[in-house]
Amino acid sequence: MQGSANLNVMIKAARKAGRSLTKDFREVENLQVSMKGAGDFVSRADIAAEDILKEELMGARPTYGWLGEEGGETPGQDPTRRWIVDPLDGTTNFLHGLPHWAISVALEHKGQIVAGVVYDAAKDEMFYAEKGQGAWLNDRKRLRVSGRTKMIESIFATGVPFAAKRTLPATLQDLARLMPECAGVRRFGSAALDLAYVAAGRYEGYWERELNIWDIAAGTLLVTEAGGMIDGLRDGQSALDGNLIAANGEIFNPFAKIIRNG
Repeated sequence: MQGSANLNVMIKAARKAGRSLTKDFREVENLQVSMKGAGDFVSRADIAAEDILKEELMGARPTYGWLGEEGGETPGQDPTRRWIVDPLDGTTNFLHGLPHWAISVALEHKGQIVAGVVYDAAKDEMFYAEKGQGAWLNDRKRLRVSGRTKMIESIFATGVPFAAKRTLPATLQDLARLMPECAGVRRFGSAALDLAYVAAGRYEGYWERELNIWDIAAGTLLVTEAGGMIDGLRDGQSALDGNLIAANGEIFNPFAKIIRNG
């Protein structure tokens, strides 16, 4: 796909940050880490990647706003546009030497996500989408959600809450209802990649509670542009509020019924 100038800036920035993270990933045992909450770590690599992304994105579009996981929010001169960035989604995987983590960059315009990039640097998979232009992988592969129509043939992804998160009981109840009805559930540790995998047809669906907007902003666009459905977990919720359910069109309703019946 021939992307817009903004999308090209996003892809370039993600690749540059990815090179920095990949270098640090090779020396993961030597990384110095600091704790920023129970079960939630941040590394120097994470902060360095956000600095690279901010330099590239704000350098190209200095009037846009900024919302980053590490650096917080900075309003822009243009109040209608902002970058929403997670420099390292899957930090715990990264710090344990597991090659399943991603950079997530989204562009919001007037409250809508209009462009998104999820870059899996360890596998060199660049997932990207623009509103109305479809979702794509690397140079030319068009993404489509899975065509499966039966729950018992479908696999799903979620995030099992860690440490003392209050959502653990609800998630365990979800699993108890869902697992007898499907082919399996995966917990890989990166919400951004979970959504990208739904868009790529690798999972039939995904759900999770209490995520941050930078975890999912780019991924939600990937799913819808690949022909999938995405919604809040409860009536009146927006997926971008952080409680979401996503799936292909055939599976969405039976899947959502199981998850929402809790």
